[in-house]
Formats: sequence, structure tokens, C-alpha cells
Amino acid sequence: MATSRDLPADRLAIGQLLVRLLREFRRDLAAPASERGYGDVRDSHMQIFGNIGTGARLTEIAARAQLSLSATSELVNELEGLGYLRRRPDLVDRRAKLIEPTERGARLLADAADRVADIEVRWANLVGPPHFDEMCRTMQALLDGIDPGEARR
Repeated sequence: MATSRDLPADRLAIGQLLVRLLREFRRDLAAPASERGYGDVRDSHMQIFGNIGTGARLTEIAARAQLSLSATSELVNELEGLGYLRRRPDLVDRRAKLIEPTERGARLLADAADRVADIEVRWANLVGPPHFDEMCRTMQALLDGIDPGEARR
């Protein structure tokens, strides 16, 4: 069995690497939010936007975001009140509601996708595009191996 003494001494442990990179990514993603008209969006709201796609049920969003139903419901209610999301009947199951972006929410998602593309280019330039591409392929392969059903959602 591996121990902490077996970890490479020339880098942080994987958990620290992932947490710090995620923190930097979120900070970079949110940086121009106010200038683009999204100053009312909080970091916690990004967990919803990152897991809603074009629309999903509350239970699906909560599972993807790894949040409780009550926390997810509270965040969705806030985003609905801010005009980013709306609820409509799910045509497959009329008892359920589908939560989807409004026009304003879709603009935010499109702007965020552009910002992610910009972050990827800038980060690739920091380490060199081949290294960045290999890192992304390796992380995707790791996710595919850990949980193939969820790895590409």
C-alpha cells in the first residue's frame, strides 16, 4: 500500500493541485462578471450553471453538483428570482418541473463558455499547448476510468 512518503517531493499532492487550480479557475471565470452585467451572480450559483445544461430536473442538478436538494432548490430559487432560470412542466413527467436558462441565463452561459475558452488558451500558453493538451487528455482518461457513465457530462 502506498503512503504519503511515496508521493513525489517536487509537486503538491493531487488533491492540493486540483483544489488550487479549481480556485484559480473559478476566480478567473468570475473576474469580468460585473462588467458583463452579471454582478448579481455569486460563486455558489456557478454550481448550478455548471450542471444545468439546456435544462434539467432539480434532482439531476443536485446530483451533478453534489449538493443537497434543499441547497440546490435555494440556489435555483435565487437564480429564478434574478431572471437567469425558469421552471416549466417536464413533458415526460408532468409532475416534475424542468429548470432551464432564460434568455439572460443563456447569455451568461454563452459568455462563460467563451471565458472558459479564453482561460484554456491562456493556461495552455503558460505551460505550452502540447503539455496542456496532454494534461487535459490525461484528466479525461482518468475520469473515464473512474466513472465512465458520468465522465463526459
